[in-house]
Order: sequence, then C-alpha cells, then structure tokens
Amino acid sequence: MKIATVLGARPQFIKAAPVSRVLRKQYTEVLIHTGQHYDPNMSAIFFEELNIPTPDYYLGVGSGSHGKQTGEMLMKIEEIVMQEKPDYVLVYGDTNSTLAGALVASKLHIPVIHVEAGLRSFNKQMPEEINRIMTDHVSELLFCPTETAVENLRKENITRNVWNVGDVMYDAILYNKELAQRQSTILADLSLAEQSYYLITIHRAENTDDPDKLKAILAAFRDIDGTKVWPIHPRTRHKLEEYGLDASAIPGLRLIDPVGYLDMLRLESGAKKIITDSGGVQKEAYFLRVPCVTVREQTEWVETLKGGANILTGTDREKIVAAVHKEVAPVYADVFGDGHAAEKIVAAIGQR
Repeated sequence: MKIATVLGARPQFIKAAPVSRVLRKQYTEVLIHTGQHYDPNMSAIFFEELNIPTPDYYLGVGSGSHGKQTGEMLMKIEEIVMQEKPDYVLVYGDTNSTLAGALVASKLHIPVIHVEAGLRSFNKQMPEEINRIMTDHVSELLFCPTETAVENLRKENITRNVWNVGDVMYDAILYNKELAQRQSTILADLSLAEQSYYLITIHRAENTDDPDKLKAILAAFRDIDGTKVWPIHPRTRHKLEEYGLDASAIPGLRLIDPVGYLDMLRLESGAKKIITDSGGVQKEAYFLRVPCVTVREQTEWVETLKGGANILTGTDREKIVAAVHKEVAPVYADVFGDGHAAEKIVAAIGQR
C-alpha cells in the first residue's frame, strides 16, 4: 500500500514524526512538503531533530494570499498524486496544505485520511476553521484526538470511519521531552533560569493582520512584569515592521529567532507561564503542565480550559495582564490519549 502524506507547516512536522515512524514499518509513504513554512528554523530543523524522512517532493510554495498559496498547492500536488497513484492521501490538522491535499485527493477519487479531525472553534472568521470543516467532509478516514472532536463530527452527521485515537502531538511530547531536557542548551544560551520567564508565541492572522489588536497585545506585554521571551514568527515580525511597531522597546521583552522543536520544548517546560495564540502550543503547555494564557476569543482545544490550565483573554490588554499575573493551581486530566495514537492510526488503516 502507498500513502501520500501532504504537509507544510511546523505543527504538521511534529504530528508526522510519530506517524511516519510507525507507518513506514508496513507501508510505502511518499512525503510531499508544500513549503508553506520555509524558514529553516520552522522547517528543516524539524526534519533533522525529529528524524522525519527527507521529503520526496518539495513544492516551494512559500507565503502569499490564501487563494494564491492554496491554488499553487492544488496544481502542484495534483501533478504529483496523478504520477504516484497512491492508495490514500494523508493530511494533518487545518492549514492551507491540509485543505489542498484533501481537495486534490477527493477530486481524483483517492480516499483522504485526516489526522486531527473533528476540531471546531466555531469561529468561521478563522481560515483554519474553514480548512478543518472542508477537510473533514471530504475525508474517508477520520482520526480524532479527543471525544469532543468525535462529538463535533457526529453533530455534522459524520459518523462512519471515525476513531478517537488520542493526540499524535502527545506521542511526540512523550518521545522527545527527555531528549530536549538532555540536549537543548537554549536556557543556558539565553541565561534563563527555570520558572524565571514568560514564553510568548503570537502568529495567528486574526491577531497579526489587525494593527489595533497587535498594538493591544504589545501594550499588554509592556504591562507584564519580568522577563518575556518571544521566538518571533517571520510573518509576525513582518507585520510589526509594516505597522511601524517596535516590540524591542518593551522592557523585559527578548525577541529571538524561531527555534527548533527540542529548544521549543525546553523553553515551554522551563517557563512559569506561556502566552500564545497557537493551538499546538496550547496543547504542549497542557502536556507539559505549564499554565497557559491564550490570546484568542475561542479555542478548538476546549479540554485545556477545564481546571484552570488555560485562560482565554482575546486581545483585551487588561484581561491579558490579569490572566498572566493571576496565581493558578491548574488541574490536569488525561484526555488526549495514552501516547500511542500513531500505532492506532496505522492499525486502523490496515483494517481497511
């Protein structure tokens, strides 16, 4: 059996690592990298650190508007899929790469496997929400990370070939967290002590494409006492420059280049709190038992909100500052599986 895997962004590399490791023991995998994330610190380093096989195809699509980016992916992926003739096309998550891979396969009558199916933020202003919904509705095999995701699909009348396998990012955390502890030198390199800093990641279009929201977020950072470390996404850096905003002038804020997976795990595990708008980072904070503040109005990862582990603030300056300074004693639950999602996914594919 041949499976073509389409990926292109940092979170997908993390998800693909455990699945590819198991998948290739039984099947042929053709890896198609769209190049949606192309900065070496957001792409190449992940393949190296996570031992992901070198992509068979690199499309080099890069950044651009949603239409331009997705359209170019559609054309290039279709050409490869017609040539390779896979039995399945596998996609992860909710990016434009996800949608393009799913649409190409469905138009060519090749069954789609969606890993991380069923997520809903119920906010269709988010491009990721549109990508999730459309991908789920053309998929043949749907692998959900939680029971909430299964229930979301049921409400949309998707009940056939749906599995709750757990979260493949949890697989990745369990496999790599001790390695990160041993190998990463990022805390020493930045002269950071454990629990002495806040870790920041902000990159969502809903925040970065609106100058007023980005200004409010920066104003909150200015009001947060202490050291704040921000590995800044290239897109966010570009937006700051476009709007004439100088984040480097904020007291205690240290802007650094994007970091690899192991360094990011180490920064996350060592932080006293994480401030983010990333779905993946919300989960990593939960897995690592680090309190999280999410600069969004909704989250698809509703499980993280229970027990005080994650607080939603939107972009309101006062709410962000209050949530960051609030003393919390989160309660965590084992709702993301047992760390063997990849094995369950491959086993289910084999039963087809």
